[in-house]
Amino acid sequence: MTKKLLGIRSPQSLLMLINILALLLLITFNTELERNIIYSAIVLILTISLSSFVLYKISSGDNYIFLIVTMLISIGIIMIYRINPALGFKQILWFGIGIIVFFISYFTIKNIKYWDKLLYFYLGLSLVLFLATLIFGTKNKGATNWIIIFGSSFQPAELIKILFIFSLASYYTNKDKYNNKLIFLAVVYAHIGFLFIQKDLGTAMLFFLLFISILYVYEEDRRLILYNMASAVVLGVLGYFMFNHVRVRVETWINPWADIDGKGYQITQSLFAIASGGFFGTGIGLGHPEFIPEVHNDFIFSAICEEMGVFTGIAVIFLFLIIVYRGVKIALQQQNQFFRIIALGITLMFGYQAFIILGGVTKMIPLTGITLPFVSYGGSSLVSSFAALGILQVASEELDLEQEEEDEHRIQEDN
Repeated sequence: MTKKLLGIRSPQSLLMLINILALLLLITFNTELERNIIYSAIVLILTISLSSFVLYKISSGDNYIFLIVTMLISIGIIMIYRINPALGFKQILWFGIGIIVFFISYFTIKNIKYWDKLLYFYLGLSLVLFLATLIFGTKNKGATNWIIIFGSSFQPAELIKILFIFSLASYYTNKDKYNNKLIFLAVVYAHIGFLFIQKDLGTAMLFFLLFISILYVYEEDRRLILYNMASAVVLGVLGYFMFNHVRVRVETWINPWADIDGKGYQITQSLFAIASGGFFGTGIGLGHPEFIPEVHNDFIFSAICEEMGVFTGIAVIFLFLIIVYRGVKIALQQQNQFFRIIALGITLMFGYQAFIILGGVTKMIPLTGITLPFVSYGGSSLVSSFAALGILQVASEELDLEQEEEDEHRIQEDN
């Protein structure tokens, strides 16, 4: 096992080599040898290596997804550190917290049963978080979706995303018990309605895509899918006329060059950055990502393309495609229906979120304020993504909970 993990040709060793090379590039860029950079890089490399080793020891599931995620995190932290060393240091701290949450999530989900029977708990907790956001939330970039606790900001929607997937999985696993489609649809659209009230339309789009995808796979009434797609069109038109910042984003998507110094500045600078990097990039520290507003959040992909090259940008896209491929494979192979839906939902969440922001910064679709999972700067997004990854890790293992329950019942009857 140790030889397999630490061998020269192992993926873990290759990732460690890439991180060491990136460290040398950062030192070269900063010219002055900063101890914080050295310490942070060493902590990052050791944390990734130790986590991979522990995961191989405790899990029989798909360990390659964790490896792919650490590759994305390495690219993201390198670029955030280059843009703003203080934010890069914070991101490494969030990464450490995320790793702890990953293992807590893994052991909690694996060792507690009956997750499929807690539908009302998921819905109740989501309602509490939505109400807390409405009452105590603060506005950021047009959306009221943050809560500040003891000086630290937290985005409740990041946790509600996971609860929403659990709710859908619980409903379809116990469909006979909750056989009331109208109430089910009302609950789903209540989630999306809360996000509309908060003006967090990017997350609302993500919720709807998750819902319609799982509906497409598990709903027997095919007309229901068409009705919901028609509802999405109506909600989209309503959003356009109700919210000014939605109209601005659609207009800048259609023609950002009309107001290049104003409304179209952000997206045009993103396109300039991607184009100026060429295939191999300008090199770390030789580009101008500071020209793009919010480059460490929404537009980090543009900065990666500028300084690391379009080939690195394509590699990032392929890493997300591999996550989706392996996640769908997990969903197909999992025998337990609840965890099959969970695996599909989490995989789609990562995939759709990546598509929405990558499509936005490349002008493929209108831009929405949403993070690139595991790459963009942000504590709430990173920690919740690691929680979801821990759940996906459990779903990738062979779970025969129904057989375990039958064995328990048989033992109780024998006693």
